[in-house]
Amino acid sequence: MPITRRAFTSFASLAAASSLASSAWATDGFPSKPIHIVVPYTPSGSTDILARALAQQLGQRLNTSVIVDNRAGASGTIGTDFIARAEPDGYTIGVAVPGTLTLPVALARKIPYDPIESFTPLSIAVDNPLAIVVPADLPVNSLQELVDYARKKPGKLSYGTSGAGTSEHLVGEMLNQTAHINIVHVPYKGGSAALNDLLGGQIQVGFVVIATVLPHVKAGKLKMLAVIGEHRYSGLPDVPTNHEALPGFEPKTSWIGVIAPARLPAPIAARLTAEIQKAVLDPKTAKYLNDAGMPVVASNGAQFAARIRDDIAGWTPIVQAGHITVGD
Repeated sequence: MPITRRAFTSFASLAAASSLASSAWATDGFPSKPIHIVVPYTPSGSTDILARALAQQLGQRLNTSVIVDNRAGASGTIGTDFIARAEPDGYTIGVAVPGTLTLPVALARKIPYDPIESFTPLSIAVDNPLAIVVPADLPVNSLQELVDYARKKPGKLSYGTSGAGTSEHLVGEMLNQTAHINIVHVPYKGGSAALNDLLGGQIQVGFVVIATVLPHVKAGKLKMLAVIGEHRYSGLPDVPTNHEALPGFEPKTSWIGVIAPARLPAPIAARLTAEIQKAVLDPKTAKYLNDAGMPVVASNGAQFAARIRDDIAGWTPIVQAGHITVGD
């Protein structure tokens, strides 16, 4: 999907407006009815964990009911399209991830909404970093050792993901391109199936969100070789980041943000952004999210917009170099 300079400018302007404080916050009686947080995936995943933590905090802060609405399907595009088509009044917001906003653009994938112009970005609430993991019995203990092992066995190792064109797929492709190795991509119909085969040894490498693999790492079933992110994960401080473990390997980090439909009035957008930031920065909530593998970010809308632009610019050449395509 082509992105024009005008679209970027419009998106950034809208994001900047959403971050401005306003004395009109208290006008018009907002909120006067329940707010729905749409999650474009099934319950129990990291997006759902964040949404439910937000719902509890926002409900208390805004003195209204906040309902989590799971609308899964089509790799997250069904629920995301629902957000895009909702009334821009602040009563329907939702969570977004690279797979629903930035990756479709990098992949030139046809989707029913415009990731740039269909939404008001409110906040990147948390990072959702991927971890590079291998089964406990694979004879490697670092990312460099994995690269060396893969070079000795070209085409013999494989990594599984929840599907073609996902963040996990692109991180794996970037590792292949950076290290000049060939770890074969095996797309599954879901992340659970890929994880089960990783635990069973049918595949040898996984690029999986920390929240998902943390219990298996702590149980000694998997070894975590690196974390994809700017900082080490505080829950496993001995595990290096990608740039520490393999200089030159710099994939974009994953995140979970909160969006609203386009044309959301700036005062309402500003209030929602401020309350989301306060919600995730609440000490108990921040600890809960961090312990689940999701360090708090609490950005504003303008920072969210900039992150989207940066991600698209970073992933597009990886997609092109790897000749990666996905079905509509």
